[in-house]
Amino acid sequence: MTIMENYASLLDTLKQQEQELQFTTFTNATALALGLKMVELAKQKNKAVAVDITRNGLVLFHHAMDGTHGDQADWIRRKNNVVARWGRSSYYVGVDHKHRNAVFEDAKHYAVEDYAAHGGAFPLIIRNVGIVGTVTVSGLPQAEDHALAVEAIRAVLA
Repeated sequence: MTIMENYASLLDTLKQQEQELQFTTFTNATALALGLKMVELAKQKNKAVAVDITRNGLVLFHHAMDGTHGDQADWIRRKNNVVARWGRSSYYVGVDHKHRNAVFEDAKHYAVEDYAAHGGAFPLIIRNVGIVGTVTVSGLPQAEDHALAVEAIRAVLA
């Protein structure tokens, strides 16, 4: 399988996750449960992450575990901006650029200091409504950030 075929397959998987991992409602209590699940999963894996859940511009959950650092809040902001602008997970946007042989950071129509197409921000989607916010992890390699968010969302939806 070529790199381009790998990207295409990964994009299909990421698109499927966005179609599958949707909430029927999302309350502040849901945000708390999801945020705590993300922290619990990170602890189980002996990883240190910063977690952010934002709905309609309001931060409902934010926690930086011991071992994280200050610039992770900026990574969260930049990843969230990608979800808001493209309507897809930050990981999807980054992989899509690679699949098209484009370098995200080279684009002229947005400032890279405001956008990070790295895994970790997942759209908070309400079924039959659309994207209302983000569920974001920062602190791990991008595929792991994305996977942790997906794993936690799956667990809360189960």
